[in-house]
Amino acid sequence: MNTKSLLSITLGVFISCAMMIAPAKADVWNQQTKVKFNQPVEVPGRTLPAGTYWFVLANGSIDRNIVQIFSQDWSKLYATVFTVPSDRLSAPDDTLFTLAERESNGTPALVKWFYPGETTGREFEYSKSEESELIQDKQETLLASPQGSTVINGL
Repeated sequence: MNTKSLLSITLGVFISCAMMIAPAKADVWNQQTKVKFNQPVEVPGRTLPAGTYWFVLANGSIDRNIVQIFSQDWSKLYATVFTVPSDRLSAPDDTLFTLAERESNGTPALVKWFYPGETTGREFEYSKSEESELIQDKQETLLASPQGSTVINGL
């Protein structure tokens, strides 16, 4: 076998391996997270019925503060919501969701979302009146495993 053939084979194997690694990084880039809610949950402008959803950062290299919420099978976009960065001192090992117990309607509201390994998470932007109410409501941060579905039972 000559040097050209060996080099071609090596390059082919390297490119094949590089192509297999790329999809694994896509989930980290868009922070794709599957979550199952056992009860309705409020997000800005919408109440999600109990069910399974995908949370992802919208595609965009400039604005990383838009979260899209899709159905379990990706066929329906339930919401596109704006967020602001929220920082923690240490990166969580698991997905974290902070929910507020809404006294006004009894439906928990999603306040923050932290992706595993990230010190900067997403704080959901509500209207000024809702925001002042959420600050006063009881809040609880729930841990979820990065493997498989995240199940949130609410407050």
